[in-house]
Amino acid sequence: MCRPCPGPRTVTAQAAPRTGDPERATLDKAADENFPVAPFFLPRAWREDLMAVYGFCRLVDDIGDGDLAPGGADARLLGVAAADAEDRLLLLDAFEADLRRVFDGAGAEPRHPLLRRLGRTVRRRSLTPEPFLGLIAANRQDQLVTRYETYDDLLAYCELSANPVGRLVLAVTGTSTPERIRRSDAVCTALQIVEHLQDVAEDLGRDRVYLPAADMKRFHVQEADLAAKSAGASVRALVAYEAQRARDLLNEGAPLVGSVHGRLRLLLAGFVAGGRAAIRAIAAAEYDVLPGPPKPGKLQLLREAGVTLRGEG
Repeated sequence: MCRPCPGPRTVTAQAAPRTGDPERATLDKAADENFPVAPFFLPRAWREDLMAVYGFCRLVDDIGDGDLAPGGADARLLGVAAADAEDRLLLLDAFEADLRRVFDGAGAEPRHPLLRRLGRTVRRRSLTPEPFLGLIAANRQDQLVTRYETYDDLLAYCELSANPVGRLVLAVTGTSTPERIRRSDAVCTALQIVEHLQDVAEDLGRDRVYLPAADMKRFHVQEADLAAKSAGASVRALVAYEAQRARDLLNEGAPLVGSVHGRLRLLLAGFVAGGRAAIRAIAAAEYDVLPGPPKPGKLQLLREAGVTLRGEG
């Protein structure tokens, strides 16, 4: 669920929003995510809590990307005036204030139904506010920072935008340890980088470039090259370089799968396999991501899941 939640920017084909029910409209998007949010094989209690976490992650991403359902229902729920409903920073501030109500046991009930739902999960699983605040900070950063100078700068962004999701999955399932968190962070950062590679053209349309400027300079890539219909040799070489970095991170994080058991192992294997399959799809497209995001087929996903479950690769 690393930005498959959650994330996001991970929606393949958004369902038509139900403007009369903003909570349902957000949760319904789970069916269109690149990764399973709360698959049927998980225990019901886990599924309920993972969906509550998903609702938070999906909504904060939709605020940050300007993808809220039309009609302004979410803004009204957060106490934001209709005239300010397009102000993403103001909405994120209001959302953070509502999140803090979740963790203020003696305070007022959260305004938004998704946060009221989340409150039950927070209490059941003893979750802390830090991962949620990190995700809000990442979306706030997206409004203010649209270019990243170095790979380290991008990793710092992924620490906010992706890694909290994996940490929340571990917390909900009661399996957090320092080593698992470290491995989870590697997987989540890798998945975020892969998503950035798939979405180079879409991100440029949002005036965002997640390819590090230092790497672009090294491979003699200009921003104008990213606006082409098809990638030239320099862009392909750059994408291949970043894909290898993501592959290395996935390999670093993959032992997380073998450290857990049962149905959680299947879920985590799916995340690692999804990342590996996406990288293979990018490679099969000869690293030309500009016409649209290369997507792996179901057979490739199953093969990668088998490799991951066996501890190979």
